[in-house]
Amino acid sequence: MSYVTSNQPTGTPTWIELGVHDMRRAAEFYGALFGWEFEAGAAEAGRYTLCLLRGRPVAGLRPTAEESGSGHWRVYIATDDCDDTAKRVIAAGGTLAESPQDVGDRGRGALVVDPVGAEFGLWQGRERLGCEIVNEPGSLVRNDLTTPDPGPARAFYPAVFDFTLDGNDDLPDADFTFLRRPDGHEVGGILGVAQGEPSVWATVFEVADTDAAVARAIAAGGTAGAPSDMPYARMANITDPFGNSFEVGARPQER
Repeated sequence: MSYVTSNQPTGTPTWIELGVHDMRRAAEFYGALFGWEFEAGAAEAGRYTLCLLRGRPVAGLRPTAEESGSGHWRVYIATDDCDDTAKRVIAAGGTLAESPQDVGDRGRGALVVDPVGAEFGLWQGRERLGCEIVNEPGSLVRNDLTTPDPGPARAFYPAVFDFTLDGNDDLPDADFTFLRRPDGHEVGGILGVAQGEPSVWATVFEVADTDAAVARAIAAGGTAGAPSDMPYARMANITDPFGNSFEVGARPQER
C-alpha cells in the first residue's frame, strides 16, 4: 500500500483534478473504471468532489460551465513555499494564470503556464496533502510533460524545481528525458512529440489489468485505444465521455 501521510517534497506531482460540466456522470464513469467512491452528495450538488479510494482522497472533480472540458487532468506539483516557487516560475519564463492564494485551511495554490504553453498547478499542502494513495491500482502513478518544443521545457523545470535531467536508454527512439528531484528521485519526464500537438502534462493511472480497464471504460461510455506493451507497463489511452484523455498502465507481473 502506498499511503501518503505528509506533504510530498517540492517538485513532486501531488494532486490531480479534472474539470467537468456533469459531475454526476463523471462520478459514474470514474467510479466504474477505478472503483472510486465520492464525497456523499457533493457530485449530485455540483460541488467540488473528492474522489476516494479506501476512503482516502486520490483526485478531485471540479465543476465547470464548459461542456468540452480541458481535454486532460490538471496536475499540481508540490512546493513548500508557493510564493517563492511562483517567483521562480516568472524568473524562468513562465506565467501565472492564477497568483498564489489560500484555499481555506486546505493549503495555498497557484496556476502556472510554462514557456511551451502547458498548464499545471502549485500546491503547498496544509490540511489537504494531495493524493493520499499513489502508485497502486486506482491511483496516480505518473505524470509526463508532452510537448512539440521540449528544449525550453528542459530549461524551465530545472530552473524552477532544481530538477536534474537524465536520458532513458530503454526508449532509444523517443525524445524523452527523466526529471529528477535533487535527491535523485524520479518525478516524471519530458517527451518531445510531433509538431502541432498541444503541450500538456499527461496523467497515468495504475490499474491491475489494462485490458480489463479498457473494457470497463468502454462499457461506462468512454473510448479507448488498443493496449500495448511498453518497457515498464502494459499501457492504453482512454478518453472519458467528456473528451478528456489519460492513460492507464499495469506493471508486468513478477514471475
